[in-house]
Amino acid sequence: MVKAANSRGTDPGTPPRTRILVVGGGYVGMYTALRLQRKLRTGEAEVTVVTPEPYMTYQPFLPEAAAGSISPRHVVVPLRRLLTRCRIVIGEAERIDHAKRTATVTTLATDEEGAGPVEIAYDELVLAPGSISRTFPVPGLAEYGIGFKTVEEAIGLRNHVIEQMDIASSTRDPAIRDAALTFVFVGGGYAGVEALGELEDMARYAARYYHNVKPEDMKWVLVEASDRILPEVGPELGVYTIRELRRRNIDVRLETRLESCEDRVAVLSDGARFPTRTVVWTAGVKPHPVLAASDLPRNEHGRLVCTSFLTVEGVEHAWAAGDAAAVPDITSPEPGVACAPNAQHAVRQAKALADNLLAALRGEVLTEYAHKHVGSVASLGLHRGVALLYGRKLKAYPAWFMHRAYHLSRVPTFNRKMRVLAEWTLAGLFKREIVSLGSLEHPRAEFELAAGGAPKDPPPRPAPNPPKDSQG
Repeated sequence: MVKAANSRGTDPGTPPRTRILVVGGGYVGMYTALRLQRKLRTGEAEVTVVTPEPYMTYQPFLPEAAAGSISPRHVVVPLRRLLTRCRIVIGEAERIDHAKRTATVTTLATDEEGAGPVEIAYDELVLAPGSISRTFPVPGLAEYGIGFKTVEEAIGLRNHVIEQMDIASSTRDPAIRDAALTFVFVGGGYAGVEALGELEDMARYAARYYHNVKPEDMKWVLVEASDRILPEVGPELGVYTIRELRRRNIDVRLETRLESCEDRVAVLSDGARFPTRTVVWTAGVKPHPVLAASDLPRNEHGRLVCTSFLTVEGVEHAWAAGDAAAVPDITSPEPGVACAPNAQHAVRQAKALADNLLAALRGEVLTEYAHKHVGSVASLGLHRGVALLYGRKLKAYPAWFMHRAYHLSRVPTFNRKMRVLAEWTLAGLFKREIVSLGSLEHPRAEFELAAGGAPKDPPPRPAPNPPKDSQG
């Protein structure tokens, strides 16, 4: 193992600068580093950000990126451009030894160097690695499932849906056609409902350019294990969302689980079987594995036990917020309630965390984090949505407009705001883009074939004769 150089950049006789390590480049990591960068005094501290990707993804825009309403480049914010006074390390934190104040990190150069992971020493730790998709041991899920948490997955899903329409248009086998035009989404939260709504809207529009594929030929299925969808917007709007989706001939199945998707057949707990080439998994998230590889206290759900000051409970010089942290919600009338792991809290917690960290460095008083949830917005496709804001319920176009207005105000940087607004404006003047760039997922395949080799890691081929649909 190699110890990374951590020069404090001080002259002889001057006190060393505090080393602040931020693990994670998502909402909390980026906003915390940005606020520290703006408010730190010259020579007071140095900030290092360890993140697996050189950008922050604004996840609420992933459904629109998948539908082609927003360019994927405008869904992400480049960290190096924004955090100009921070050191950016592209890598994955594998372990945290807070007792020794070190983090073990694998970088893009780790394998090339052959010297193993590097250790980064720190004085103050901000742990904000976010979360990863929560999966269950469903047979066939690892082979055929598609996630929806990153911009790469969103664009891959868009390409995949259009590719399935191309397959259905050109095949003579009715079983293959039926499987290609069946799309199963698992999870009735924001990600699942918004992704399904946007992609169904896009596919219905794209069908007008196929001579033998009609919107009614496609089968869209939403599978949810609980008895409602979009619980964040309340029961009434949840019921309205179900009615709206079913009006569009989307099969919504509550209190139902995906039991298998082997051989490209989605088998549900209610007995239904859907031959399909598309299973999208959006059934929740779980804490990042680095939390378990640390010596910091965690609760029964694997999240860090934190105080209302955004410090890790019982530990000095350790801070956390966002999905990785169980932060007490002091605005809740019920004791012991933690803040919901959503973007609304994460952005505000990052600001409070940075201010408290600075206060701790300067010997000042820390402030408790308090923010009452103001509501939720969700898009169900073009000009459709639901919203619950300050107790007021909005539906259809007003909710959709509020969804866009809210997220436009929240997407980081003026540059991204203007680019997204420009794309929405142009989308209102011109027709949708329905081009699939599936070759982006295997860009070297054609050259490898031309050079005399075989493309590496080809995608799994479907079963030659998928069984017929036998819904229970």
